[in-house]
Amino acid sequence: MKFSLSWLSDYIELDVSLDELVEKLTALGLEVEGVSNPAAQLGEFRIAHVIEAVQHPNADKLRVCTVDTGSETVTVVCGAPNARTGLKGVFAASGTYVPGVDFTLKPTDIRGVTSNGMLCSEREMMMSDEHDGIIDLPADAPVGMKFVDYAMIRLLRLPSRQTAKIV
Repeated sequence: MKFSLSWLSDYIELDVSLDELVEKLTALGLEVEGVSNPAAQLGEFRIAHVIEAVQHPNADKLRVCTVDTGSETVTVVCGAPNARTGLKGVFAASGTYVPGVDFTLKPTDIRGVTSNGMLCSEREMMMSDEHDGIIDLPADAPVGMKFVDYAMIRLLRLPSRQTAKIV
């Protein structure tokens, strides 16, 4: 059976480390075969701000986006219908492995414009099967912050340090 630490915390008070939790569960006869953190694959994804999104000069369904990543400004070619100036979304830089599509990004020439990363959909981040548009975050999302930290703290209202208490 698979379950999340957050699900378990609905039923017991959590105040021990994950390693201690695994030991206690095993001692109770509940063998733990493995522990995985799906968020670990998303550590390189950052919140970004689309400074400008303009029509691609050589493609009707593409936009050329100028994106503030918090550490630099890059050009991203995006085909999502909701790509627009002012959007806050999730950015993956060149060199980032994108688990939902199983490839590593690299600078790519798309119809004469070099794209240096990707604005991501939920499917690309393995959050859901949704891929009709890029993730559209609230206007107050902090540019440059790791998306996993933002999701854990802001969206899910979870503490930044998860521990467990088994008595």
